[in-house]
Amino acid sequence: MLSVILPSYNEEKMILIAADTISRILSAEKIEYELVFVDDGSKDTTWDKIQEANQKDPNVVGVHFSRNFGKEAAMFAGLEKASGDCCVVMDCDLQHPPEKLVEMYRLWEQGFEVVEGIKEDRGEESGFHKFAANSFYSLMSKAIGMDMGSSSDFKLLDRKVVDTLNAMSERNVFFRALSFWVGFKKASVTYCVQERTEGESKWSTKSLIKYAITNIGSFSSAPLHVITILGIVMLITAIVFGVISLVQKLTGQAVAGFTTVILLSLFSSSVIMISLGIIGYYLARVYEEIKGRPRYIVSKTVGEKK
Repeated sequence: MLSVILPSYNEEKMILIAADTISRILSAEKIEYELVFVDDGSKDTTWDKIQEANQKDPNVVGVHFSRNFGKEAAMFAGLEKASGDCCVVMDCDLQHPPEKLVEMYRLWEQGFEVVEGIKEDRGEESGFHKFAANSFYSLMSKAIGMDMGSSSDFKLLDRKVVDTLNAMSERNVFFRALSFWVGFKKASVTYCVQERTEGESKWSTKSLIKYAITNIGSFSSAPLHVITILGIVMLITAIVFGVISLVQKLTGQAVAGFTTVILLSLFSSSVIMISLGIIGYYLARVYEEIKGRPRYIVSKTVGEKK
């Protein structure tokens, strides 16, 4: 059975459309399925629509969070709730084309355990947002060691991969990177990002920046190494100015360099504050992990398999 996991936040207009569209495609291909909608603490009638979809189709399963915990938590909640032999994570706004589910499933039948959805294009975006996305994905790719530019959350995972991810106890998770990190036999399908038929995108440039910072911190220690680089830069700067000062002293040209002192003081203070900020960020992540709080809290479910 194929489990399709659909994180949903304020998607009241898309729930029934997504359920009907995906059900029709999979039924036509005679693929046994379940649709796992995870309501990430929506403020609209998303949960009511999920319940309505369950009444129309018993293959629809719904999970409702007590509040908004974020897309990463919603995806992992779906993976834990799914009972299929393989699972696909996709957006319920159908920007991930549902027709590709069949292609992914056929590759899984051939023995592939992770089938990646690779973007051919990013769809319609503003120039600034596209620039920001390319910049942040490039930064994230270098930090975590994988190509984030064309990768997406749209992917199929075999049951053994799902069980491996579910066994990871860390609270701050990054699905896209973890599903790459675990390995297993991989294949890929390409797709073009579709335009939304209803509603508005929940992703903004601000959301992208927060997403980049959060996930780099949860999956990579690269920012900590920046402190070492800054320390080396400071050391080289100190040596250069030290040599210049010594030469001026020996040649009797030493002049009170008030401006130089101020600039050096500002530069060194900035480096120290940046370094403390990076260290503090990682300490905060460690603190969150040590507390051991759950990734999410489920308040309601519907259509659970017995």
